[in-house]
Amino acid sequence: MSTEPADLPEADRLPGVPHPRDTARVFGQAAAEAAFLAAAASGRLHHGWLLTGPRGVGKATLAWRIARFLLAEQPAEAGLFGAPPPPASLDTDPEHPVARRMAALAEPRLFLLRRAWDDDRKRLKTVITVDEVRRLKGFFQLSAADGGRRVAIVDAADEMNPSAANALLKLLEEPPPDTVLLLVAHQPARLLPTIRSRCRVLRLAPLGPEDLAAALAQAGTEAADAAGLAALAGGSAGAAIRLADRGGLDLYGRIVALAATLPRLDRARMHALAEAAAQRGSDDRLDLVLSLLDLFLARLSRAGVAGPPDPQAVPGEAEVLARLCPDPAAARIWAERAQELGARGRAAAAVNLDPAALVIDMVLRIDETAARLTRRG
Repeated sequence: MSTEPADLPEADRLPGVPHPRDTARVFGQAAAEAAFLAAAASGRLHHGWLLTGPRGVGKATLAWRIARFLLAEQPAEAGLFGAPPPPASLDTDPEHPVARRMAALAEPRLFLLRRAWDDDRKRLKTVITVDEVRRLKGFFQLSAADGGRRVAIVDAADEMNPSAANALLKLLEEPPPDTVLLLVAHQPARLLPTIRSRCRVLRLAPLGPEDLAAALAQAGTEAADAAGLAALAGGSAGAAIRLADRGGLDLYGRIVALAATLPRLDRARMHALAEAAAQRGSDDRLDLVLSLLDLFLARLSRAGVAGPPDPQAVPGEAEVLARLCPDPAAARIWAERAQELGARGRAAAAVNLDPAALVIDMVLRIDETAARLTRRG
């Protein structure tokens, strides 16, 4: 199995979220699981599968579930009363030898293709290179340890550079026997059309509040308001886990409460938000505040076109958005301001501008926009 030393960062691990290989179940994706099970039961399993959908909805977790299922499954043989019924789920006993080896990254019939560690620069590479795909080709050319099926997980396929993508295409065009490639893609449009055309697609949908609450519980994350997190995270369990662990929902509530005072800005609330962004001992606090400000402005812009969100992320949000952005003309103005402030925030954060000063500047500009729209009315 392809891997790097255990002490190195993993390109397919999101910060603060359990790795997909350590996640037992996928919630909210019953249709995708059923589609794969039906294909497996048909006896004509396709060699290439493309798992698509927003980040954090379970694509990689499903890929690992499928891989465990394929490598642990034994072909059913007809007995005296015919063949047994096909498996009803992708579940694999966690004590199964294949499951234990996969958890330890020691399964010889599984290849994990992901961005590799750059030993010269002491960081993960920014793309999957052709050298990694060549290793995958070598893996497929070797005989499996017990003559069984071999599986490769590509996470994420849209991180391949052009040379790597072309090399993978050749494998999809002439797949070795008894092999399955599982391609995880957050942005499938970035893949070669010929790669997409040679794969069967499993589309994963955003999670609703109940499924998201179950995913959070599986990850060991407590959430008092799963509905609010689902709205704020766009149905992404990964995003919801990070928000819950970092107090994101409470912080977003503070942003909404501050926006409720516009255009008569409550400066005490503004300074409190700025101090939260500059909190000592939390290097990612500014990033969280900036991302939540971006999200608020995006939801604000959409409210002028599609109406206030339902459900709302925090109590009172719908009223604030409806007042500040009542029509499409206001939505265009807020969208322009959101684009400007997003670029400004990223540039300022990159040069280590004082976090508190940056947040205050952004809030003042938001207040200016609210005042401008009030005068328009």
